[in-house]
Amino acid sequence: MAKNKDPEKIDRGRRQFLKATGMAPLAAGVAGAAVVDAQSGAAIVGPGEVPIELMVNGRRVALRVEPRMTLLNAIRNKADMTGNKRGCDRGVCGACTMIIDGRTAYSCSTLAIETVGKQIRTVDGLADGAKLHPVQQAFCDRDALMCGFCTPGFVMATVALVEKTPKPTPDQVKKALDGNICRCGTFVRIMEAALTATSGAAAARGVTRG
Repeated sequence: MAKNKDPEKIDRGRRQFLKATGMAPLAAGVAGAAVVDAQSGAAIVGPGEVPIELMVNGRRVALRVEPRMTLLNAIRNKADMTGNKRGCDRGVCGACTMIIDGRTAYSCSTLAIETVGKQIRTVDGLADGAKLHPVQQAFCDRDALMCGFCTPGFVMATVALVEKTPKPTPDQVKKALDGNICRCGTFVRIMEAALTATSGAAAARGVTRG
């Protein structure tokens, strides 16, 4: 078998090909671990662990993950940020909700490697020292939790809502939170908390508790 006598030329050619096919960001994000399928032009990594760098709560986090690892597993098991929880693990309950580039996402159904180069926010990064984020404080003030397992996902979904719509209507709150499930049935108090956190205290007082 003929050996490659000039790997530098091959590497330069690979980088040019990645740029031409739009796969350069992914290849850069996995620290050169990506190779390119000659037929499809897709960047291929793995199957073993590859180095990636994520931007989580404003900080760069260097990890080694298998390409199949979800963002939730990477954040919880590799970065040791355990605020967001694993519930259904199939993109249904919303307990794992994070904010990626300003939009909510189920982190149990998002590959970690897909979020390279994006801004990731988790519930762990909301508080400022001992001072809670206004949404977190509203959930405490309104007693909007029981077991607390779903709470981080609801909090993140509410944060995304208030940042986009500072004074939402009750219907807008319901729509923003309809991807999250509370198995304890604390929905009325969650609604109150969301409205309170969005300067909608008057509307919240009009909600009848069950």
